[in-house]
Amino acid sequence: MNPIEAITSVLGKYFSFQGRACRSEFWWWWLFNLIIGLVIAGTAIASRDNGILMGYYLVTFLPTLAVTVRRHHDGNRSGWCILLGLIPFIGVLVLFFLYISKGTDGPNIYGPDPLGY
Repeated sequence: MNPIEAITSVLGKYFSFQGRACRSEFWWWWLFNLIIGLVIAGTAIASRDNGILMGYYLVTFLPTLAVTVRRHHDGNRSGWCILLGLIPFIGVLVLFFLYISKGTDGPNIYGPDPLGY
């Protein structure tokens, strides 16, 4: 999945916590969020107005949460695994490993393979 397809897919599934998200969809979305967030943060610092940055993160919170849950579904795990991030340091490392690992080949209980295999 290329970057444009990934971003449009995430925005098209804005409120969807069902199904699966492949690694490329997940990581392209996070890179897009990082770049746009840094640009907006730079302008917010220059203008001393954090309202735009806070607005951006409020608008992108739900699709980010949804694609993260769908990424867990791709590995045949519950979306509640996202709460592992609450464990200091180790939780973040475990989540990072889960996000970079390959999803389940073929269909699983959360739906068909997003890569079509």
